[in-house]
Amino acid sequence: MLRPEAIFASPAIPPVPQGIAPAGDAAPSAEFRTLHEEIVRYVRDGEDAGLDPMAGGAATTLSAEARALLQRTGGDAGKTDDGADAEQRRLFVEQVAPLAREAGARLGVAPEILTAQAALESGWGQRPLRAADGSDSHNLFGIKAGAGYGGARIAAATTEVSAQGAYATVESFRRYDSAAESFRDVTRLLQSPRYRAVQGTGADVAAYAAGLVQGGYATDPRYADKLQAVVRSLPRP
Repeated sequence: MLRPEAIFASPAIPPVPQGIAPAGDAAPSAEFRTLHEEIVRYVRDGEDAGLDPMAGGAATTLSAEARALLQRTGGDAGKTDDGADAEQRRLFVEQVAPLAREAGARLGVAPEILTAQAALESGWGQRPLRAADGSDSHNLFGIKAGAGYGGARIAAATTEVSAQGAYATVESFRRYDSAAESFRDVTRLLQSPRYRAVQGTGADVAAYAAGLVQGGYATDPRYADKLQAVVRSLPRP
């Protein structure tokens, strides 16, 4: 679901789409960069012409390799398992646990729910939103950067869901210096009147997820189900 203005961290090569970036902190390969550049042009050309990129549009101008990657990105709307193994999940939970406790205390929400949300949005930290140079944006919650946002941002391909189904698009997302900054920002966001239904939901993950959808945080109609599934899959001490 889930950044706009300076729009790309590099004017020449946009960042690699979520779900296409290589694992770890390695910079994207030349092949990744070339395919991503092609995908971004394809998506934007389709939008400029009023076309739905995932329903055809300029599809004939997209190479087979790039189309396969775009279809894979678009298919993420129905997935909850992103391939993270038990050790990766344990390490992710261990790393964000103190941040989730602090944010949960401020919001009146169980820290496990915030941990699960960060895991869902970032693929347990294995699919971070990346800048053009391959660096991690530390945006664990997929928060977009609207027109009024004055902080650092990156652009990335992502999947949204409308009444017509899932479609690929390019969005502007917030960029942070650390995971802690990401948690602080999502806390500020969820403390706003727009997300009042989220506040004080405690361990009720269904109520929390419903509040997110009500506030417009996610366009995926299955977001609540996915979040609950991740909560159930959290490693237990």
